[in-house]
Amino acid sequence: MARRASGRVVAAVACLVLGTGLLGGAAAGAWLTGGEERAARTAFDNARELWRDMPVDELFPTEIDGAGVGPGGADRRWIRVAVAPDGACADGLDPLLAEVLSGVGCHRLVRATYTDETQTTVTTVGLLFAEADSAGMDTLARRFADEELAGRTDLLPRTFAAPGTAADDFGDAQRASWSVRVLTELPVVVYAVSGFADGRAISDPEPAAEATADGQDSTIALAGLGHDAAGIADRIEAGLREAAESRTQEAR
Repeated sequence: MARRASGRVVAAVACLVLGTGLLGGAAAGAWLTGGEERAARTAFDNARELWRDMPVDELFPTEIDGAGVGPGGADRRWIRVAVAPDGACADGLDPLLAEVLSGVGCHRLVRATYTDETQTTVTTVGLLFAEADSAGMDTLARRFADEELAGRTDLLPRTFAAPGTAADDFGDAQRASWSVRVLTELPVVVYAVSGFADGRAISDPEPAAEATADGQDSTIALAGLGHDAAGIADRIEAGLREAAESRTQEAR
């Protein structure tokens, strides 16, 4: 009887230890998972301040190489002609686009204008740093995709003209092609809008996705204005992502 009772005690203790271990392991796993989620939220929030933390020449390089990104795989190179003072979103967005983006808030807007090396085309690129969290950016990105908002001509970004440069006459009427992207890994909306440097008005602008498609033979497509908008946006976005990742690594 004593041996059986002793066996039952040992078994009970073993179960208790095992159960405690399992609970402890689950708690540790939850703590680690929670730590990873907190780190991800912190990195996301920190990216909101990249407009201030990054040197302007890192955020908007003085020159951008676009090897093979022009029409027919031609090389492009863009030269920065001006950087706008950081400001409110209303400075760089048509009212309807500002309304669409209002759901993620506007923490800061920064812009720069580039010209190609022949000074034939000009492109303004902008970075809207949003106030929204990751879920908010996901919601806006889904809306852009579901409603095909990136291709609507009533949702064009505004240009940033630079007096005394190739972009002197780059205004609303000169907008020819554009790209608007809602990022989800960063609280940022990236956009670019391009036009001709000679100031000609454009009556029928084309989204970059359309102007860069195979077989397009419109003046906008053949001039590479869609390639300018998409190519510059690509490279500015890539630099922003690289900077965000680098700062995340440094914080670990």
